Amino acid sequence: MANKQVQSNSSRHDPVRSYVIRAGRMTDAQRKAVHELLPRYGIFVSTSPDEKVDALHVFGRKAPLMLEVGFGNGEALIEMARSNPEHDFIGIEVHKPGIGHLLLRIRDEGLDNIRVIHGDAVQILSNFFQDQLFDRICLFFPDPWPKKRHHKRRIFTPHFAGLAVSKLKIGGVLHFATDWQDYAGQVLALLESEPALENTAESGFSENRAGRPMTKFEQRGRKLGHGVWDIVMRKR
Repeated sequence: MANKQVQSNSSRHDPVRSYVIRAGRMTDAQRKAVHELLPRYGIFVSTSPDEKVDALHVFGRKAPLMLEVGFGNGEALIEMARSNPEHDFIGIEVHKPGIGHLLLRIRDEGLDNIRVIHGDAVQILSNFFQDQLFDRICLFFPDPWPKKRHHKRRIFTPHFAGLAVSKLKIGGVLHFATDWQDYAGQVLALLESEPALENTAESGFSENRAGRPMTKFEQRGRKLGHGVWDIVMRKR
C-alpha cells in the first residue's frame, strides 16, 4: 500500500460536500498524536484507485470487519473495539482534532484492532475499498444540516446508500442513527426502497440502540428530551 493520502482535485465541478472543514481548536496533544501515531494506526490510501485497502495486510489477520463513517471524536468506535476484540474496525473522519483524540485513546487503551483514515468518506468508499468487504457499516449522528436549503449536503443520498450496500457482504448490516426526526424519516424511506436491503425491525426503527454504544453526545441530548432514531438494515 503506497504511503500517500487521498488527494482531491478541486474544481468548480466538485460535488456538494456533506461536511465543511471547520477551524476547530486542536490541542498540542492531538496535533502530536496525528504526527506521531497516525503512521502507526492510520491507513494511507494510494492515489491510484486500482490499489484497494487490504484488510488482511492492515490487521495481520482475517476477522469480521466494521467501518464507521464520520466517527467524530471516536467515542463509539473505541467502545465497540474494546468490547469486540475479535473484530477489526476502520474509522473514516475528515476533522483532524477528532482523529487526534481517537489516536490518543487507541494508544492509551492499547487497542490494536482499530485503524484510521483521514479523508472524504464518499471518495474513499468509492475508490479504495473492494466490494463486499465489510460485515457492518455505521453512521452515527452525521451532520443533519437542519436548514431545508442545506438538506442537499446530508451524506445519506441514493448514491451513498448504493455505495454502502455495494461494500457490504451478503448478510452485512448498515446501521444509521440520528437525533433529527426528519432525517431519520428520510433515511428510512431511502433504505426501505433499496431492494438489496431488508429492515431488521418490524416497526421501521430499531429499539434499544441495536447494540450501539451510547455516547456522551447522546446522553446530553436525551437529558434535554431529544429523541434518537436507529435504523438497522441487512443486505439480502
